[in-house]
Formats: sequence, C-alpha cells, structure tokens
Amino acid sequence: MTDPHLSEVISERRQLINLAYRLLGSLAEAEDVAQETYTRWYALSEQQRDAIASPGAWMTTVASRICLDLLGSARARREHYVGDWIPEPVPGGWLDTGAAPADPADRVTLDESVSMAFLVVLDSMSPAERVSFVLHDIFRYTFNEIAEVVGRTPAACRQLASQARRRIDLSRTRPGAERADLVRSFKQAWESRDIDALVGLLDPEAVATADGGGRALAFLEPISGAEQIAAVWMEIASRAPEVTLQECSVNGQPGLIGQVDGATVSVYAFDVADGRITRIWAVRNPEKLRPWTV
Repeated sequence: MTDPHLSEVISERRQLINLAYRLLGSLAEAEDVAQETYTRWYALSEQQRDAIASPGAWMTTVASRICLDLLGSARARREHYVGDWIPEPVPGGWLDTGAAPADPADRVTLDESVSMAFLVVLDSMSPAERVSFVLHDIFRYTFNEIAEVVGRTPAACRQLASQARRRIDLSRTRPGAERADLVRSFKQAWESRDIDALVGLLDPEAVATADGGGRALAFLEPISGAEQIAAVWMEIASRAPEVTLQECSVNGQPGLIGQVDGATVSVYAFDVADGRITRIWAVRNPEKLRPWTV
C-alpha cells in the first residue's frame, strides 16, 4: 500500500540534509543520516506511522538523535585522521547561478550558518551544545522539543545553547564587499608569486589549516603568521605550476578552487577581519571534493 505520508516524507529530505550538514560538517554523512532516518520511518508499521501527528517533526527528531550519536563518536574517529579535519566545503556558486548543482549540495541552503568559519566554531563545541544551538537558533525548535533529542531538561538545553551562542558571537565576522576583493587580490598575488603582496593581505596573526586526510599532499600542522603562510604558499606555487585558480563561492563566501586539467584538487575558504585575511582553510582530501566534480 502506498504510504499516505509519502509526499510529506519526501519533502523533508531537504530539511534533513540541511540539519545534518550543519551538525556534522559533512555532506556525505548528512546523506547517510537522511537515508537512515527514512529507513527507520519505513521500519515502523503502518499503524505506527498513522499515529504520528507530524512525520516531519518525527524525522527531524530522529535525524538529530542520529547526529548526536555520531558527534559523540567523532572525536574518537578523528584520532585516526591524518592531519587536521576541516568541514566538507559546499560549492555555493552553482546555487547562485541557478545551474543544476551536483547532488547533494543543492539541498544545502547557503547562508551564514554554513560558512566555514561558522562550522569550524560549531565543531569545537560539545555534541549537546552543538545540537541545542543548531536546533534552536537555526531551525527554531523549542527547548522542550530539543530536550527530547538531547535527553536533558529544557532549562539545561537553554543553557547549552546560550554557551554555544557566546562562542559564535565572539568568533563571528561580518561579511562585506571587501571579502571578495581580498580573495581576488590573494589569488593574483599567489599567481604572480608576489610574496610581499601576500604578506600585506594577511593579518600578522593569520592561521592556515589544511586537510588532506592522508589522501593528498598537505601540511599536517596549522601555519601561523603572515610571513610563514606567504612562504608556504610560494612553495606550493613552485611545486604545482600546473594548478589553475578560480574564484568561486565556498560555503556561501568568496573562495578559491585549484584545478588540474579541469578537475578540482583543492578548495580554499577564507575568513577576514579589519581588511585582512585572518584564516585560510585548504581542503585537499579528495573524498571531500566529490561535490565539486561537475
């Protein structure tokens, strides 16, 4: 028999992907969470499904609990990760132009809550903090509803979200027109191998982090300081002259991609403050670049 809730259930897929991506920082894992949520829905009997007043709310709750479990084991899993772990970048330019994007990136709404800087701060939170904050501040769930997911009291969830919000507020930088100009100038200085220009674009205390996951060449420790970062980027330019750079939208913010023969081999996300680049995230793990392959 056809599921009478089929249309509503299918329409929830975008919501589940949006939620799981923000909670996990991984499009691949977000897809898995959505699939597992559907599996659990159809594991219910027809009578059990009919008794659920809001299938969408049920699925969001289940997906959130799955993410909470995954977040709890993430630190242990990352102990075996080679180098630093960076959230999987989303190719936002495809959505901006109205072109048909690759699946599943098209289902992630690009806004401030998926910027790389935002996701990196989320990743520093405890699982309960992250779930409480994302469900309340981004998806507008009540603390009573969140308590059912997290397994704590509504008051405790309110406190968790408040703690998370303070971290976000302290770390957040406001986007501006200068961001695209800075990224463009960074690209030009890198291509022309102008180390002095690069140093001038970087905050003196800037930090660059790379994620090769042991599957691509990348520096294993973060690099701090404008001069140190510029020197490394000059070395990258000399070692990989065949790489071409393109400006693009990375998680809704101006960024760069590096390509060899049309294939994306690296994605660069940036954060800026006071007219300088403060953070660079270089994602080179090919498993995280699949959404960028057209």
